[in-house]
Amino acid sequence: MADDDLIDFQRDTFTYDGKTRTLFRRGFGPAVIVMAEFPGISPQVFDFARRVADLGCTAVVPHLYGNPGRDPNPAAHGLAAALTNVAGQFGPICVSREFLVLATGRTSPVVHWLRALAEHEHHRCGGPGVGAVGMCFTAGFALAMAVDDRLVAPVLSQPGLPLGLTSRRKYNIDLSPADLARVRQRCVDGLAVMGLRFRGDRRSPAERFEFLREQLGEAFIAIELDDADANPDAALSPHSVLTEHLIDEPGQPTQAALHQVLDFLGGRLLADHRPIGKRP
Repeated sequence: MADDDLIDFQRDTFTYDGKTRTLFRRGFGPAVIVMAEFPGISPQVFDFARRVADLGCTAVVPHLYGNPGRDPNPAAHGLAAALTNVAGQFGPICVSREFLVLATGRTSPVVHWLRALAEHEHHRCGGPGVGAVGMCFTAGFALAMAVDDRLVAPVLSQPGLPLGLTSRRKYNIDLSPADLARVRQRCVDGLAVMGLRFRGDRRSPAERFEFLREQLGEAFIAIELDDADANPDAALSPHSVLTEHLIDEPGQPTQAALHQVLDFLGGRLLADHRPIGKRP
């Protein structure tokens, strides 16, 4: 896969609390905030956003880090360039005050900006609420955004934070106790949370799903796939369910998982969609 030219996405910006970021938007209907995995918004992430738009939603992809549209696969730019790109993103993310990659019991500050974005897009797009799909570094952000009643369809694909360097960090997620308590209450009141991972994925450890099952109960819809179900042509070991390791062919478990995510989003966002405001 080559770099994505993004000509089919509208570029916009959103500012909250003095922080302005670029957005890539496509489609009409209720908003779904699509947050990229590390090291940035790859062509595969944009392809997933296109599927969300084809569903009848507005896919909103915020630029949080990385080089939008760049293919991280070494085959696209060469191994040296790929490693340089990864190293160039990992350092700033680790030291950034917005992203807490090791902390347990804390919500990353960037989530405040993302909650404001969801509120903005809800007023702009209408509908019964907003969806959010986080991947790897950003998966926990989708859960943290669900403290707001407007967030009605959170999806956590291979949640990777906090980095699973210890047993405590594995059996946890990047969410403060207050935010977790609020999400847990919303689950009691009817919220559902979807999570996806490969069973052998150490970057998104099994203990994290055990923690989410304990905290959220039956409201947590867990999709766990065998490593053998992953795309064998991917550069890394099985991890990215909806993007790099997706085999988008009928009968493939990863394609079935993708359709479950789209059904989850559509079922919660499209049935009672009520347009608000002006469309572009």
